[in-house]
Amino acid sequence: MNEFGGPSLADFMPNAPEPGEPVVARRGSPLDPGVKVADRSEVIQALRTVHDPEIPVNIYDLGLIYDIEIKTNGSVNINMTLTAPACPVAGELPIWVAQAVGDLKGCGEVEVYLVWEPKWTMDLMTDEAKLVLDMF
Repeated sequence: MNEFGGPSLADFMPNAPEPGEPVVARRGSPLDPGVKVADRSEVIQALRTVHDPEIPVNIYDLGLIYDIEIKTNGSVNINMTLTAPACPVAGELPIWVAQAVGDLKGCGEVEVYLVWEPKWTMDLMTDEAKLVLDMF
C-alpha cells in the first residue's frame, strides 16, 4: 500500500526498490574487444519488438523509451517509463526490454532503468502509434 491507502509499485513488483530508486533489469555481458557494436537504429528495431500486451503498439512508438545510451564497448543503458505505475506488466516489461536488446548481435551488457520523470503522456507517441490507436 502507498501513503494514500492504494496499491503501490511493490504490490505489482514483489522485489520493487525503495521509492526513488530506479528499477533495473540487466542482461548480457561485456563484448570482447574488436566486436562490432550495434548502432542506435538496430537497438530501436529491437525495442520495436516489445509490446505491452494490452496495447497493440510497440513500446518505442508508444513513447515509453526516454533515453538510449550505447557505449563504445557495446553496453547499452536504457531509460524507460510506463503508461501508469500500476501497469499490470510493470515488473516484466523492463525485463522484456533487456532481453530484446540483449539478444541483439553487437550489444554487450544491457541495463534498463524504470523512470517516472517526465511523466508519460500521449503526446510522446509517434504519429504511427496514434494512427494505429485511431487517435487522429
